[in-house]
Amino acid sequence: MEDYQEQEYEFWRRLDEESLDRRKLLRRGLAAGAGLTIFSLSDVALATRARVLADPPLRGTPGGMKALIAAAKKEGKLNDIALPDDWANYGGMIAAFKKKYGIDFARDNPSGSSAAENQAIVSLKGDPRAPDCVDVGPSFAVAGAAAGLYGRYFVSTYKTIPRGMKDTRGFWTGDYWGAVSIGYNGNLVQNAPRTFADLAKSEYKNKVAINGSPLTSNSAVAVVLAASLANGGSLNNVGPGIDYFAKLRKSGNYIPVETTPQTVASGQTPISLDWDYNNLAYVKEFPAAKWKVGLPSDGVYGGYYCQAINATGPHPFAARLWQEFLYSDQGQILWLKGFAHPARFTDMVGRKVIPKPLLAALPSAAIYNKVKFASQGQLTKAAAQIKAEWSSKVG
Repeated sequence: MEDYQEQEYEFWRRLDEESLDRRKLLRRGLAAGAGLTIFSLSDVALATRARVLADPPLRGTPGGMKALIAAAKKEGKLNDIALPDDWANYGGMIAAFKKKYGIDFARDNPSGSSAAENQAIVSLKGDPRAPDCVDVGPSFAVAGAAAGLYGRYFVSTYKTIPRGMKDTRGFWTGDYWGAVSIGYNGNLVQNAPRTFADLAKSEYKNKVAINGSPLTSNSAVAVVLAASLANGGSLNNVGPGIDYFAKLRKSGNYIPVETTPQTVASGQTPISLDWDYNNLAYVKEFPAAKWKVGLPSDGVYGGYYCQAINATGPHPFAARLWQEFLYSDQGQILWLKGFAHPARFTDMVGRKVIPKPLLAALPSAAIYNKVKFASQGQLTKAAAQIKAEWSSKVG
């Protein structure tokens, strides 16, 4: 909904709230001055108001939540995509939302990549199965917005989200961030790998895996960027990271098996380079694996994901209510329970609303203070270089 539509909505809302005497006075004045014109004006007003109310809102406000909740409940459903239960506590997030609002979820392709999410918006346009929202990496969010895939929406807590984690036009908003980590199976790995340099040692042959392919996965792109930092590269030059994995593939240390919860549980991926929140979740999820986690001290890189609403999704009001929930204190704390740093982390720490046990469960703050984040331009450049070189160099 554009700004002028919001103004129309606000005008009719305020008019409705005026006293009956004032409305009667307005009708009498208009009728006296224009005869039966008052009836045509009323018809136009009602038609305009109906049209405005039929459009999903552009901005969320505390006062407008009642109407948004009612409209979302009327739709009664939300289509999600690529949201595995054990990724940043999405399972707990979805369960809490369903309990709070009674809105059902249609789950699709939980292991899908950011590229697959955007493609689903294109492929399923006009289909009732189309995703209502996506959770993608920043470079994919930028591409999706440029392609016109997303609808604009500003959540009611928008101002408390860091400037660097949001599109000021409202097409996407960063939701949580993490740091690249090394997770490993304590039964299969005797010596803890603490750096990217360690992972090149012969004792880790046939053991090192990545969560996804850097050609399609934001988390895998982040791993290559972290490896670049550890090998003389920079956020502007991901080449050393690509060369690092080419050497690991040649030595047999890097195995082209993408990490999943199943491969962690089975021992198929003894070492996994992945976001800290995923690796930390495996510790509790798979106790038999004796999974341990650390951040590589020679490549401390962090990245965030972004929420966006499908511009043509089948449940536009439920999609916006889902966004409001995600960016509420409740939703942000649920992400933290999944070991992911929520977008509004600093704001919530300042207001002292985060339970202390959740903060204590994260790795040392000292290592997080060294985390480097890439800009949108750097991410776009890195993704392009990986696309051009990964297949020929790494395979």
